[in-house]
Amino acid sequence: MTEALAGPYCAVLLGDLGADVIKVERPGIGDQARGWGPPFVGEMSAYFLSANRNKRSIVLDYNQPKGLEALHKLIATADIFIVNQPSLESLQKRKLDTPTLRTRHPRLIYCSISGYGFSGPKAGSRGYDILAQAEAGLMSFTGEENSAPMRYPIAIADMTCGIYAAMGILAALYAREKTGQGQYLDMALFDSQLTWLANAGSSYLNAGVTPQRWGNAHPSIVPYEMFSGSDGIYFVIGVGTEALWQKFAGIIDAAADLQNDARFRNNAARIKHRSELIPILQKEFSKKSASEWLEHFAAAGIPAAKINGVSEALNDIQAKARGLVVQLEHPMLGIVKTIANPMRLSDSPVTYRLAPPFLGEHTSQILQALGYSAHDTEALASSST
Repeated sequence: MTEALAGPYCAVLLGDLGADVIKVERPGIGDQARGWGPPFVGEMSAYFLSANRNKRSIVLDYNQPKGLEALHKLIATADIFIVNQPSLESLQKRKLDTPTLRTRHPRLIYCSISGYGFSGPKAGSRGYDILAQAEAGLMSFTGEENSAPMRYPIAIADMTCGIYAAMGILAALYAREKTGQGQYLDMALFDSQLTWLANAGSSYLNAGVTPQRWGNAHPSIVPYEMFSGSDGIYFVIGVGTEALWQKFAGIIDAAADLQNDARFRNNAARIKHRSELIPILQKEFSKKSASEWLEHFAAAGIPAAKINGVSEALNDIQAKARGLVVQLEHPMLGIVKTIANPMRLSDSPVTYRLAPPFLGEHTSQILQALGYSAHDTEALASSST
């Protein structure tokens, strides 16, 4: 019972690993992400297609007694229940709250995904990815120096929460093998996004240093950022060790000056004199094309890469070799493409079985498996349209 991205992304990861995922959707509308377009592919938004493969869709009006009864019958068959309803009152009204379901189904793993979790002063408040990015501090140091704060363009708070939720569910499944008992996961977008502070958070917690906006540069490594060649094509380099610096300095025309300049003798000095070094490097890079520089760097073993567009990334020879774009046959849309699951398991690989479903595509199939007659199934499905 999740919408948007965090919950659906958690469930798609579990589906790729073999789970039978049943997506419970609202009548008429379904997952709000179905309408997040353009672009649309037929009746589905491309956004919805990104996080809903390997799922079956059932439409249930759980505001009605029969629909809620069917939902509870469905939950009784489940190992895992994932919900992103932030209102405890709403869950209690439908007897979908944690204490009720865990009492009825002790082996159930109940995963709640919300903006702020069910404890603390912000519990129950509505949460979206952009709010989590803002409040967890990430936007404060994202963007170019002297610019306004910047939102990361992909919903990373949603995706990160989805990934952590999936990991937590897998851990709970493993624990259940030992104890026979399920458990409750209280997952929050804010909590998950806060983990992205990582080394920036450590700098503040342990040294009192608040990060600033560096754009494409790195606060602790120089040079580690974006440059452009004579053709205007952008590339990045990462000179993370002194050995790499010596190789790097030996490649460009200003090698003698760089290698002998005390301002750049080590990383600490280069950080101190960043504003002097970067223009020198960019001047040198303007003498050759990006591809020429990248060839030189590759030959010397210096980490560097061209900045690809989305089309270039998805068609990259490495992406093709690793099978990172999945094609699924859809009965109405033809071939639907999604980005592959990155988990590569040698003996139990991920599988791609079902294309993202139409709203309520599997309602009758699922209800009949629950023991409803064809007549009852038709009546219940009709009341949920």
